[in-house]
Amino acid sequence: MSGPAAYRVAVAPMMYTEMVTAAAVVHGDRERLLGFDPAEHPVALQLGGSNPGEMAAAAGVAARFGYDEINTNVGCPSDRVQSGRFGACLMATPRVVADCVRAMQAEVDVPVTVKSRIGVDDRADYGFLHQFVATVAEAGCRVFIVHARKALLEGLSPKQNREVPPLRYEMVHRLKEDFPDLILVLNGGIRSLDTARAQLEIMDGIMIGREAYQNPWFLAEVENALLGGHSPVSRLAVVETMLDYAQAQLAAGARLHSITRHMLGLFAGQPGARAWRRMLSENA
Repeated sequence: MSGPAAYRVAVAPMMYTEMVTAAAVVHGDRERLLGFDPAEHPVALQLGGSNPGEMAAAAGVAARFGYDEINTNVGCPSDRVQSGRFGACLMATPRVVADCVRAMQAEVDVPVTVKSRIGVDDRADYGFLHQFVATVAEAGCRVFIVHARKALLEGLSPKQNREVPPLRYEMVHRLKEDFPDLILVLNGGIRSLDTARAQLEIMDGIMIGREAYQNPWFLAEVENALLGGHSPVSRLAVVETMLDYAQAQLAAGARLHSITRHMLGLFAGQPGARAWRRMLSENA
């Protein structure tokens, strides 16, 4: 196989970028921040911000770059993000999120969606979550991606916030019961085909985060088992097709380490996985 499609481990229904601030999109290097390969479609840009005008301007830029969806991050708990007044702390002010959604929808024709937690700090009961979703849905948001953990805004690192607060799938399931007309996607702890399959019986979709990075072959397993796809037949086939990609990226000025570090988990759980990681780390 050759061409852009050869580089893909799985054809995800939708891929999401890392979070980019609206201010960076409006004032920064747009090609560096927003550039992507056409093979990555459909792809969503995840934006962070709380100023409706700035969020709308950034959404407009992203739509012109060809993004298929604009996703508003209301889930990141880091101190840096909080200091900029965006991320998970915005769950406490759902009307601000609603205002941003309205402004972005007025600017773009692509879907504007929201990714959140189930709550923040001591405001993590179902009533709080229900009111947040209801308020933002009134602004026209039809798609919510919910990480089924609350965010603790003090005392935990972002990494700990992805692990320490317990998963509460039942709260997200209840949202689906109460808002049957919304598209509700569950995120958090999807690390096996059994879990993925079980959640798809209840929810409209699932989002796979850390597992896709730590064990990228899981994407191929999900595609083949649940999406009827035909991913590469072996991990070695992925390595071989990555060679052309690496050469193209190196020619464009990328550093080898910035390519190989994303391949560290390709053999996760397989014999020789440690030697593979060591080889990449020591030779990049």
